[in-house]
Amino acid sequence: MMSYSGSLFTVRNSLFMFSSRFKWNLTTNQLARLLDEKKRNHETILDLTESNPTRIGFDFPTEEILSALTQAQAMSYEPNPRGLLITRQAIVDYYQESERLVDPENIFLTASTSEAYSWLFKLLTDQGDEILVPQPSYPLFDFLASLEGVKLIPYDLNYFHEFGWRIDFDALEKNLTPQTRAIIIVNPNNPTGSYLQQKEFRTLEALCLKNNLALIVDEVFTDYALLADPTRCTDFASASALTFVLNGFSKVLALPQMKLGWIVIHGAEHLRREAESRLELIADTFLSVNTPVQLAAPLWLRQRQKTQTQILARIQTNLAFLAQAAQASAVRLLKVEGGWSAILEVPKICSEEELILQLLAEDNVLVQPGYFFDFQSEAFIVLSLLPQPEIFCAAVSHIFASIKN
Repeated sequence: MMSYSGSLFTVRNSLFMFSSRFKWNLTTNQLARLLDEKKRNHETILDLTESNPTRIGFDFPTEEILSALTQAQAMSYEPNPRGLLITRQAIVDYYQESERLVDPENIFLTASTSEAYSWLFKLLTDQGDEILVPQPSYPLFDFLASLEGVKLIPYDLNYFHEFGWRIDFDALEKNLTPQTRAIIIVNPNNPTGSYLQQKEFRTLEALCLKNNLALIVDEVFTDYALLADPTRCTDFASASALTFVLNGFSKVLALPQMKLGWIVIHGAEHLRREAESRLELIADTFLSVNTPVQLAAPLWLRQRQKTQTQILARIQTNLAFLAQAAQASAVRLLKVEGGWSAILEVPKICSEEELILQLLAEDNVLVQPGYFFDFQSEAFIVLSLLPQPEIFCAAVSHIFASIKN
């Protein structure tokens, strides 16, 4: 017979029912509450956090995109842990356009780059192992790693005026431990927009080989370069260290709803083959990539320039306006090499949190603070370069007027 009351059982049950990996506070923060209130009041928000390309005025080849999903072959299910060969060959062709050589047998399809990370964490780590991740960087990594029981250890990207962002290798090496299993590179980084330099890659590769580490390269924004630079590293085919390159349709096609990502494996043959055999088992366990999207992929990839050209033009237009506005102010626009974001370093007349709340409360302008991306000092704000120019210019004008006042 139970010796405790039902109410006590309920408390104990609620404490121990759920995984300790779910560590986040689900309480809505002040910014989200204010935003919800303004939306309920039907106020017009100048949103410079928008990163969804499907709802900000781009002209997609809709008929071609949708018709590609109606192929008769989609009614046949032929599961392949690596994905359909026709799809992997289309990805090979995509890389060949930028003179990058990839073997279709070195490609694994995933439902998204987020899933690709989860598979690689399963492949490379045990519970409590560590992976080095850049800061500043996108906060998604914390969720992905925690849900796999992996500990993230940050390493710094330092900003140098004129040169941009560079890896702090002294800090990175100091953070290596016997539990370190991999180093993540985002190329170009989100939100800094900085690319990995060839010299940096050689140093990283030497560290990985010396310490038996893998390198994970997230290149989802690589097609959106804003500056030409022959010294940057965008091809990892010659890597000796075990290297996993991640990409997907969310950015390449600007179609996040058409869920498809991929992993390309590079490195010494013995390492690559061992990784592929193990990753094949993981992929075969989930078989998460759907057939209609795989069959549509070749046509969609051939159509990508129609959308990418519009996005690049939008980004360049907005960035030019932002640069001009910053010239006559105390605000500094940090160097942007690629991607969809820009960073402003603003005078620290108040905290980042106070600034973004003030902008939303008084000007209906929504931006993200630097601390969302693990900036180690204040004050920075991060702006999406995707919004329509009339919205972007109006919001930026409000930001500069608010800071000036």
